[in-house]
Amino acid sequence: MQRIVFVFWLLSFGDLLAIALSNDWIHSIVKPLLMPALGLVLFNSPGRRDSKKLIAAGLLFSWLGDVFLLFESHRLIFFILGLASFLITHICYIIHFLAIRSQAPSLLKKQPLYILLIIGYGAGLVLLLYNDLGPLKIPVIMYATVICSMLLCSIHIYSKVNFPGNLYYVTGALLFVMSDSILAVNKFYHSITLAGVWLMLSYCAAQFFIIKGFAESGLSKERRRPLPNIPV
Repeated sequence: MQRIVFVFWLLSFGDLLAIALSNDWIHSIVKPLLMPALGLVLFNSPGRRDSKKLIAAGLLFSWLGDVFLLFESHRLIFFILGLASFLITHICYIIHFLAIRSQAPSLLKKQPLYILLIIGYGAGLVLLLYNDLGPLKIPVIMYATVICSMLLCSIHIYSKVNFPGNLYYVTGALLFVMSDSILAVNKFYHSITLAGVWLMLSYCAAQFFIIKGFAESGLSKERRRPLPNIPV
């Protein structure tokens, strides 16, 4: 298990180095290997099989998104396909979070301020980018809504999952929002220094922490709603 984690981070830092050095050839080879490596981490982690399939589906669509975005500079359709793939990833994670049941109250019910803060952040980001989005206004608004919902769902189940699984989940969701925010601001609003490095670092960490959260919560006594049988 530790060897697979090591391989994942070795690939991640190799990709970061390739981005920093503007070596597109190495980046195009290493990037598609990241999610398969993380998939091996997932399948060697404890946890219910139905939940594991749902997370695996999220990784699969993340892999598709990674591949599509490699070609985004060629045609706009590749960016749209990448956006759609990651949208499905976030929906998979939302379903996973909402399937967790516990007698513990939702953290959002105890701290509703989180709802206002996250909605405010998502709305503020869209307003910042709105005039520069062109034909992508509706897709970006939909994406911002879904990713903010994913973050809210991770906070919702914070009290329902044992520590440190709950902390890993929220950290992963926060990093995903950060990664997508960097991508959006850099693409549509203003160039960010080393944007590709910060984007991939936060993205890799986000995916890793979500898988880590799954592994740790799999050791807890959480109860889950029945999930549909998802073939993988």
